[in-house]
Amino acid sequence: MNNQFRGEVEEEEELPEEPVIRLKKPKKEKEPESANLFFKKLFLDGVVTKEAATAMLPFLIFLSLLTMLYIANSHMAVKNIRDIDKLNKEVKELSWEYKSLKADLMFKSKLTEVAKKVDTLGIKELTEPPKKIIISNDEH
Repeated sequence: MNNQFRGEVEEEEELPEEPVIRLKKPKKEKEPESANLFFKKLFLDGVVTKEAATAMLPFLIFLSLLTMLYIANSHMAVKNIRDIDKLNKEVKELSWEYKSLKADLMFKSKLTEVAKKVDTLGIKELTEPPKKIIISNDEH
């Protein structure tokens, strides 16, 4: 396909190449990029090659999986501890409630307290001892 907007292609004369002048920058003392420079040298200069990094990839994935499992396990342990504390508090409260209800029942079942409650119904406490009924064997 030809370019419709361009007319004839004009050939340009080749100019002789100009020499490239490179200037060295003065080194600054301890740049903040020194850590980046270290990692660049570590990965690009052949200490860890791309092949070695890809060979270590399954192991790194395995380590990251173990790390996630470790974190999840610690979260579950903390949650279980909180649940146990909550249940212990609930058991203590229920124990206190049981003891107070038991004490109320023991108090309300005393003879004097029962007498006060049934006095409103018209039932009175016995003042004389109960009579014993004796049945002889011949009466049947």
